[in-house]
Amino acid sequence: MPKRLSKKKQSSDPALTGFAALQRVIDLTEGPQKSKVIPMRKRKNPAAVELGRKGGKASAKARMEKIPEAERRRIASAAARARWAKDKGDD
Repeated sequence: MPKRLSKKKQSSDPALTGFAALQRVIDLTEGPQKSKVIPMRKRKNPAAVELGRKGGKASAKARMEKIPEAERRRIASAAARARWAKDKGDD
């Protein structure tokens, strides 16, 4: 069985744990040469985002009009139960 690396005291903060893991990866990958710089992602075109959102709303409305009222009620009840479960932490 391989030996495990000794564990230092771990933080309960996930952000600090993630940062420490990222630092270890960077230290391992950076050797004699520097890593390449990755360019930032381009911002989305607000007009295109709005157009996609508009189409999504229209198709959802059309889809809901096609299903029977009893089925819509069942879907809405399930959604409400899921929302209340999240508030209580029962997830």
